[in-house]
Amino acid sequence: MARPTLLPDKLFFRIGEVSELVGVRPHVLRYWEEEFGILKPMKTRGAHRQYRRRDVELALVIKKLLHEDGFTVAGARKKLRELGHLEAVAIGRQAAEASTRALELRAELLAVRAELASLLARIDVASRDERERAKTSTTDAHPSEVVVRIETSARSER
Repeated sequence: MARPTLLPDKLFFRIGEVSELVGVRPHVLRYWEEEFGILKPMKTRGAHRQYRRRDVELALVIKKLLHEDGFTVAGARKKLRELGHLEAVAIGRQAAEASTRALELRAELLAVRAELASLLARIDVASRDERERAKTSTTDAHPSEVVVRIETSARSER
């Protein structure tokens, strides 16, 4: 029996990535798309395939049915239809969980953005204060002190 495949933690996969994860060549994945109507990767504007995690998991099931369990394409298609109801329930549950998680992540993102805006405002105020201090420290100094400071900094740069 094949070892379970751990999928990288990402939403979309290119056909080459799916090919490596599933252990079949890209043309096999394209063939399966034609033969198994439920394997439907999204396509970008440039017509590149983008497989979702669900698609990759489905491709792994198809491979198991064909290569390990010995089903024909027609037999695997029939088996997938039998599993369809259970899969639909599981996918619906996953979609609901994903939607909830997306809302949580959006709230976290908004909080991080607000924190970032606050920090940037504080940095801006501190920078303005520093520029003002630099101006006043130079203008308040006696002219001879300014010359000494300039000469001292010029020497330290050498």
